[in-house]
Amino acid sequence: MPFSGKKILVGVSGGIAAYKSCELVRELRRRGAHVRVMMTSRATEFIAPLTFAALSEQPVLTNLFAPAPASLEHQYGKAGQEPNAAIEHIDWSRWPEVIVLCPATANLLAKLANGFADDPVSATVRASRVPIVLCPAMNTAMWEDRLVQRNVSLLKENGYLCVDPEFGALATTAEGEGWGRLARLDCILSEILAALQQHKPLAGKKVLVTAGRTEEYLDPVRMITNPATGRMGFALSEAARALGGHVTLISGPTHLTPPYGVAFVPVVSAAEMADAVQQHYPGVDVLAMSAAVSDYRPRRAAPEKMKKNAASFQMEFERTVDILATLGEQKNRALHIGFAVETENELDNAKDKLRRKKLDLIVLNNPRHAGAGFGVETNRVTLVDRSGQIQELAVMSKLAVAFKIYERALELN
Repeated sequence: MPFSGKKILVGVSGGIAAYKSCELVRELRRRGAHVRVMMTSRATEFIAPLTFAALSEQPVLTNLFAPAPASLEHQYGKAGQEPNAAIEHIDWSRWPEVIVLCPATANLLAKLANGFADDPVSATVRASRVPIVLCPAMNTAMWEDRLVQRNVSLLKENGYLCVDPEFGALATTAEGEGWGRLARLDCILSEILAALQQHKPLAGKKVLVTAGRTEEYLDPVRMITNPATGRMGFALSEAARALGGHVTLISGPTHLTPPYGVAFVPVVSAAEMADAVQQHYPGVDVLAMSAAVSDYRPRRAAPEKMKKNAASFQMEFERTVDILATLGEQKNRALHIGFAVETENELDNAKDKLRRKKLDLIVLNNPRHAGAGFGVETNRVTLVDRSGQIQELAVMSKLAVAFKIYERALELN
């Protein structure tokens, strides 16, 4: 799991969106991260520190000068020493790999942009040398205020990462909808994931990913398709962005929300996907084709809904464009990663596809195996590269699989 064992410090400031930080802490813990929480005094008026203590199973920092709980001594590497109240924020600043400020109010943004350090959150951030992720949340007027925007721009220019707020329903009915609503949890998690990556092997590189299924209509209401949901391709997109890539995701129909920070191109049919891939392929450094593209389509789709008048009927089908094979003929310097879903003669079929389509790496999986399959969060794959090297991976999340795929593919360069 990409978050497993990571040390993440969440800073909460005094805004109504503070309650949403509880879900962030819970989700980070679910994904295996070690989480601590620090709060401004105003934040404690919105939500009790005990709530975060229960969710994180760690003491919560709420006072800049309060002695550190003895239970934290061994975690700071200070076993047998008395905690020093005067430098407690220094200790906290040295613990995490990433600090996430959620929510970041206009007041906190102003403090950080202007060098203040007069509360547990701002003082800890000021003393830290790890990536800082800002998650602003406020009403529309405050967010659009020129001084607030100046502070946000200044922080971004100085290396702070920022998940800008989104448009949506605000806290009170009087405000209705507007810009300033705290970003979705999945967006915040994606930015934290990117902040955790110390090395960015895809920095400056153009990555093109395909995902999901395609649909070929027999008539206006019926179609042939497959069970692919797009989870693997979406994970590949999220991992590529976290590793520094400029990512375009072309996806067939799916219920999934497009990953944060990724250019998203929706398509339906195999022909639409082929056109979109051709349009975005020039200049690509890494191509990851995880989409389950239909191999056949009706030669002529019925213009109206077909009635069930006969016990059976016949329809003529034709081959769709083989996108991977076509791109294989155009290939220059790009790394090509393909996928093979096989239920028999798995390795032989995957190796044959690798050769025929001029791939650098192929990802083989059998949906009948435990932990693999369509629509689940995990996968169990075997990686086969152009030199014939074979690497079997254990069952892991599709996001973890995505990181392994890029790790292996980039070794081939």
